[in-house]
Amino acid sequence: MDTGSGTRSETYAELAALGPYGVRPGHALITMVEPHPGHEYAYNRWYEDDHYYAGAMAMPWMYAGRRWVATRDLQLLRLPEKSAVAEPVTAGCYLSTYWVTEGRYDDHMKWTVGINKRLNRDGRVYQDRTHVFTAFQDHEATVYRDGAAGPRDLHALDHPYAGLVLEVIDVDRAERRPAVLEWLRSRHLPRALSGSPAAMVTVFRPTPLPGDRMSYVKQVEGVDTRLTLLWFLEADPRAAWEERFAGLGEQVAEAGLGARVELMAPFVPTVPGTDRYVDQLR
Repeated sequence: MDTGSGTRSETYAELAALGPYGVRPGHALITMVEPHPGHEYAYNRWYEDDHYYAGAMAMPWMYAGRRWVATRDLQLLRLPEKSAVAEPVTAGCYLSTYWVTEGRYDDHMKWTVGINKRLNRDGRVYQDRTHVFTAFQDHEATVYRDGAAGPRDLHALDHPYAGLVLEVIDVDRAERRPAVLEWLRSRHLPRALSGSPAAMVTVFRPTPLPGDRMSYVKQVEGVDTRLTLLWFLEADPRAAWEERFAGLGEQVAEAGLGARVELMAPFVPTVPGTDRYVDQLR
């Protein structure tokens, strides 16, 4: 029976008894955004004080989240100079990453489309920003540096990692992507992780956004040809950039699988509830 509040509370107990409710990160939302010049502080406060919660963490089946930032010196480390993901390659100084329970993508999307329409109607969507790279993704693999030791991928957005590297790989033909994924999982990533400050790499493939998404979010590119990697670092990415990350694009290209790195972008975690780093973005 409805409580009279208009929220249809009686349906929650019914829905809780249905469908998967594991903790594996079967899906992710990965979104890199550029606040327009002069709007950096206002954008950060809106995201920290409202949108991170109302537009993400309060939604069903989105169970972990973390925000990351690229100060100007980190932006200037990005590769390659000409990127199919970001134009210019320095665009997108904030990155938000969220885990969605495996098997709950469709359910979550029903809610997120509805809530974002409501937030927009209520004037709670900050317009002075550009979505540089925003995609829901399906989990394909996680490769660990230390085997069974240490946090698992389900902990990655709660563990106090000191940095993150976003890597986007494009494959020239869709039929080649499974071979690239297998090469990453069995050969390339284990070698790259050995002795590295990165404790794990999660690998995702993008999935199309629904047709009724908000108009300011463009449709996902490279659904059949793209892979998105998140490297979780135990040290500041600046310390190991040249030694560990700057050459990864060449290694991918030299594998002869028709793959190329379109973005290698380092970030550090934001400090929730603060404006730390906002004055270092430009």
